Amino acid sequence: MAEKSYPKIEDMSFKEASIELEQIVRSLENGDLELEESLSRYARGVELLKSLRERLARAEQKVQVLLDATDEDAPVSDTTAAPSTAFIDE
Repeated sequence: MAEKSYPKIEDMSFKEASIELEQIVRSLENGDLELEESLSRYARGVELLKSLRERLARAEQKVQVLLDATDEDAPVSDTTAAPSTAFIDE
């Protein structure tokens, strides 16, 4: 039986990798695969899961950096009610 060719995980978007992982889980849960194919798909699923967790951790770090960059003690000005000064001649 020929080994199935998978796209490189690093070339896949988060969504594509998530969808493939879900398909693998469903096929394994179905139980209709041969042992070799089950092992192959399980291994692929482990690699996808590892990649997804790493990407999620990086995204969480980026969000934390952005949150840390905002000073919670800084006063927030509501400028939505202020008149526009773009047309004032000085």
